[in-house]
Amino acid sequence: MGFFSLLFTTAGIVLFPLLGFSIFVIASAIERGKFWLKLTKRQPKFAKELLTLYQQQPELAAEKAQRNLDLPLSRIMLAALQLRNPSTDTFRLAMEAELRSEIPGLKRFMNWYEMIVGLAPLLGLLGTVMGLIQAFSGLNIGDVGGTKSGVVSAGIAEALITTAAGIGVATIALVTVTIFRSAYQSQMTLIEECGGQMELIHRCRLENSFVDSSFNSIGAEVS
Repeated sequence: MGFFSLLFTTAGIVLFPLLGFSIFVIASAIERGKFWLKLTKRQPKFAKELLTLYQQQPELAAEKAQRNLDLPLSRIMLAALQLRNPSTDTFRLAMEAELRSEIPGLKRFMNWYEMIVGLAPLLGLLGTVMGLIQAFSGLNIGDVGGTKSGVVSAGIAEALITTAAGIGVATIALVTVTIFRSAYQSQMTLIEECGGQMELIHRCRLENSFVDSSFNSIGAEVS
């Protein structure tokens, strides 16, 4: 039997979900690959420029973040930069709240990849077992070595295709989720570092403003 005729056998039925999994993994991997490539290229540079701008010209930092809203880091920082005279705690909480809303988008499809990694080999094994059951069901014990043994051998070979397909799909999904998980962890580290430095700059600015205002009030009392 050929590959396409195998699809209509009992073992071949399992190939349909495996085919669907493979199409999903490849299509989503292309979309996620473009997404993570953009973040890897642009977000480190954006974070460095935003920190420098917020330290030197804080009034322009929100405008820069507004021009880069396609970046998760920009949306997270903008949530805090748009606040008027926030305290340090409010500044941090605004970033943390926006970060929590961004995490589902950053982790998109990862749970599906992990499910496919575990499920695809099991489906392949199920297809093999079902194919073997069908192959041996037509074999008579007294006909071992006869004409039906060749049919059984062909059935076993065809049934093993599902196991190979399941392992292949699971391997692709495993490699994909490993690469994207590494990119996710790298970008989360960048976001946390940038947020921490932004909070530090904001805290220093508030403390300096408090010191300046204290000196001004003391000077007014003395005069």
